[in-house]
Amino acid sequence: MDDPPSPTFYHKKKQTSILFFKKKVINSEGMRVDALLARYGYCTRRGAPALLRDGRVRKRDGTSVTVPGQQVNVAEVLIDGVEVPFPQGICVALHKPLGYVCSHAEEEGGKPVFKLLPAEWARRNPCVQCVGRLDKNTTGLLLLSDDGNFVHGLTSPRRHVKKVYSFETSEPISEDAVALFASGKFMLKGEKTPCLPAKLERTDSTHGKITLEEGRYHQVRRMLAAVGAPVTKLHRESFGPLRLSALKLAPGKWCSIDPSAFCHHEEK
Repeated sequence: MDDPPSPTFYHKKKQTSILFFKKKVINSEGMRVDALLARYGYCTRRGAPALLRDGRVRKRDGTSVTVPGQQVNVAEVLIDGVEVPFPQGICVALHKPLGYVCSHAEEEGGKPVFKLLPAEWARRNPCVQCVGRLDKNTTGLLLLSDDGNFVHGLTSPRRHVKKVYSFETSEPISEDAVALFASGKFMLKGEKTPCLPAKLERTDSTHGKITLEEGRYHQVRRMLAAVGAPVTKLHRESFGPLRLSALKLAPGKWCSIDPSAFCHHEEK
């Protein structure tokens, strides 16, 4: 089965556009096997000869690949008897558990989310990165990809990609906060521009949902703290058209997603 297409994003005045997809094409003429192994994170180019000597790289017809400079096509290569996963790029959804950080290193006393993914993914070139960030104490839907255009297309505030968070606070949320957040004039401390309009829905005095179209540093926590309602629990339920409940992922689990799900065109 072909990998899903990689979307190309661009912006037009007064529009949020994800208009077409440019499918990545595997080079049919192939590449050096040592470069291939390094590209997909199995080893460095210097480490490739050891893998080849151990007979870990073969073609589908059973032929051993032993010379680092041998030209191969990724579609015909097996490493340890397994084909290279996601040869045209990674795009996955992860249910981020509590206590994990969106980093390749341990930060804030949390474990890297990349520990929940196959180890070789962290060594890919280009590397897999988070599409936006969730802090250590926030759970929920996190997207990851090695496609820089895809990551930028979903994180740029000009794209107005909606993210929905559910929350719990330690203090009551005033009804006035609904209109304040929706006004487009709400300023966070230390910021030079107001937040984009955000939809706040109160389910009771200390619980609710908030929909953002941008992703500033700790934005939900800072917004609610600014109106006297510090967050005690925060969970991202959806990112664009993807809902975590529909993906049915347990905490710490991931699945491949089709980036064409983000193909939309909205007038602003």
